[in-house]
Amino acid sequence: MVQDRYTRREPQLGATAEFPDGPDHGEATYRGTDRLAGRRAVITGGGSGIGRAVAIAFGREGADVLLSYPPEEEPDARETAQLVEKAGRRAVTVSGDIGDEDHCQALIDRAVGEFGGLDILVNNAAFQTAQPGGIERISTEQFDRIMRTNLYAMFWLCRAAVPHLGRGASIINTASVQAYRSSSALLDYATTKGGIEAFTRALAGDLATRGIRVNAVAPGPIWTPVIPTTLPPQRPEARAGQPAELAPAYVYFASPESNCTTGEVLGIAGCG
Repeated sequence: MVQDRYTRREPQLGATAEFPDGPDHGEATYRGTDRLAGRRAVITGGGSGIGRAVAIAFGREGADVLLSYPPEEEPDARETAQLVEKAGRRAVTVSGDIGDEDHCQALIDRAVGEFGGLDILVNNAAFQTAQPGGIERISTEQFDRIMRTNLYAMFWLCRAAVPHLGRGASIINTASVQAYRSSSALLDYATTKGGIEAFTRALAGDLATRGIRVNAVAPGPIWTPVIPTTLPPQRPEARAGQPAELAPAYVYFASPESNCTTGEVLGIAGCG
């Protein structure tokens, strides 16, 4: 799962009883080995949570990154950009609403203009809000926002990016354990995550002959600003995962190591 794009909870990156030192994005632990040297990436939801961990890992593996994030996450995105730049790579920050089609096109255009091309697209940003009480509590406005942010934006970004992607390029989508272990309180969110898995497999078939890989990572509850405070672990003995524990999966899908892997969904939902 990924963080709620619209509901800000303070402190954004603070500690909890479960993680007294706060979330681990790999700031002090991730060590790169140039697996993405010279690559150029767009990461949505790149300011915090999973997106921050992926950005740090990509930067330390040698990639330049464009970070997309909502305006309220500006301070977090700047911190993430600084971490990428400390690794010697470029970081471009762009705020805005990916639920807007024109903004999605502008993100891709900006990345191509800044980096001279594009090799990796990570569709990570999403909107989630728990709504106990059944389908009658879900408004059309909420349903539409979740669909536009989680599904429409992914479609718009992929459509805009594909003309710039060559052989060996990679699209990585963030799905969720909710796609196959759905919670009634997240009916609309779970619906989009199931759609992301289907979209991933279908697009992988579409782009296979062009040498563009399309895969997805399906996390369980991960320490982001909203997940630990809204949902229990999927198993009683489990804990919420750390963002840094997901980053290697994204690096694998982005790197040449996964040249024979496309249309796959990697579940990471068993933190004990």
